[in-house]
Amino acid sequence: MATNLAIDNQLIEEARAIGGHRTKKAVVIEALEEYIQRRKQLEMLTLFGRIDYDPKYDYKRQRKRK
Repeated sequence: MATNLAIDNQLIEEARAIGGHRTKKAVVIEALEEYIQRRKQLEMLTLFGRIDYDPKYDYKRQRKRK
């Protein structure tokens, strides 16, 4: 899918140089991947303290099974 975006060229070039990318497309793809990854991480943080663990679960016993 072809998409035309008006992105600050200086910003793209700086990101390209820092990331060591050869093309602007590579910069945008990596930036989007990192953005998605970061948002998923933030979403996971909302789960802390909300998950109920089985009190009978013995993680130490699971380690010894190997």
